[in-house]
Amino acid sequence: MRWAANLSILFPELALTDRPAAAAAAGFDAVESWWPFPTATPDPTEVDRFVNAIRDADVQLVALNFFAGDMPAGDRGVASWPGREDDFHASVRIAADIGKRLGTKAFNALYGNRSPGVDQDDLAVRNLRHAATQVAEIGGTILIEPVSGAPAYPLLTAADVIAVLDRVGADNMALLADLYHLSVNGDDVAKAIDVHFGRIGHVQIADSPGRHEPGTGQLDLATWLHTLDERGYTGYVAAEYQPTDAGFDWMERL
Repeated sequence: MRWAANLSILFPELALTDRPAAAAAAGFDAVESWWPFPTATPDPTEVDRFVNAIRDADVQLVALNFFAGDMPAGDRGVASWPGREDDFHASVRIAADIGKRLGTKAFNALYGNRSPGVDQDDLAVRNLRHAATQVAEIGGTILIEPVSGAPAYPLLTAADVIAVLDRVGADNMALLADLYHLSVNGDDVAKAIDVHFGRIGHVQIADSPGRHEPGTGQLDLATWLHTLDERGYTGYVAAEYQPTDAGFDWMERL
């Protein structure tokens, strides 16, 4: 397995620009990140600081989220949010530029929470097609993921995501198989891997309950990862969990 550290949730005691070096010191040669800026249109100097931190740590940024709104306040993406089209498009443009500079090929587009009485899916299709076209210029792929813990987020299972991918119809889109979210949402993870393996573009893990490191909960992560390996998955598995003081021995165990 090829491991990646999620910079947005791991090493929380450090500033974001110090986390790539911490990931490298912990044994990771690859990292991923949620949208690393407070707005959809950061100052170019903010972007440069983020890019330089990745370069200086000599790690590969393998996945990057687009702007997702105010995550601490409960937002989970703007791809389907009426009135936020400019924010979504701006973040796509900036993320694609970061990808060009750092060789990043995977870009996670959080779908967005449901707004009662509003038809958001046609907007999401248009926005996602635009994003797919933009990142295709650098050989990139758009990822869509199920999410747990957000009652208004509509994509809960692998099948929910596959339905969106099919509706958008772009060749460079894939399922982000977050094994934690899938399990917490009640999806049959083993079946999802079996049925949708060919559509998986990236994998994330955490244990449950607690969303901590592997081995702190009850999920059969070792079996699921073994299945992915046997089926020929060659992408990264990203550690996206709330860390305790247990360190990173789980990588060797898994």
